[in-house]
Amino acid sequence: MTDNHVTGQPWPGIRYFCTTRRGGVSVVPYDTNNLGLHVNDHPGHVAENRARLRAVLPSEPVWLNQVHGVEVMQADSPRDDGAKGYDASVTTTPGQVLAILTADCLPVVFASERGIAAAHAGWRGLAAGVLENTVKKLQDVSGTLPSRAWIGPAISRQVFEVGPEVRAAFVDQDAHAAGYFEPHPQHSGKWLADLPGIAAYRLLACGVAQVEQSGLCTYRQQDLFYSYRRAPVTGRQATLIWLAPDDTSR
Repeated sequence: MTDNHVTGQPWPGIRYFCTTRRGGVSVVPYDTNNLGLHVNDHPGHVAENRARLRAVLPSEPVWLNQVHGVEVMQADSPRDDGAKGYDASVTTTPGQVLAILTADCLPVVFASERGIAAAHAGWRGLAAGVLENTVKKLQDVSGTLPSRAWIGPAISRQVFEVGPEVRAAFVDQDAHAAGYFEPHPQHSGKWLADLPGIAAYRLLACGVAQVEQSGLCTYRQQDLFYSYRRAPVTGRQATLIWLAPDDTSR
């Protein structure tokens, strides 16, 4: 971890990290490294923050129009004007940077033998299968099943309070998911949900052999991360991944 980014275990031939809220030019309540253009921050501040990020990347990131859905963009193919909603992307091109914006939702990056992917998963997208769709798309595009995944900073079980409808969205699909919910100790009828745990379970279930969780909570670590649940008017951090153009070995 550094002041301006966090990452997981090294992956040969691949670079990935999640930015923090430090090191940019945005002012309160977006202070300081907001990378989201859709949150009413000053566009010039976001442009400068993105320019600083671009300076340490091999190419301009593929920014998605995230809609809490399950569609996966093939980033190597000609793309539309960006109006269509996507919540994940895949590539097999060295140096092509994939990006996800979050502020409590799960950012997840993947690697297969010949490709990479990045996905955004809030509870709706997670329940609807965005991670499974991403695994399948990456397998289709690269020819191999993802062997590893990293779940970046997101809201943690200790503070993610949900209603019974959220629990039902998972448990009605798979009774095992009940183990990732516990009754709220103070609010009757509410539950505390472990979204990173559910994501790890579902990734392992669809064949991803190594799944690492960052263990970092966007809500509780307010000096490092933006959290929509903590402050609805706030910025977004980015999680990025690319095949290193100077080292594409696995």
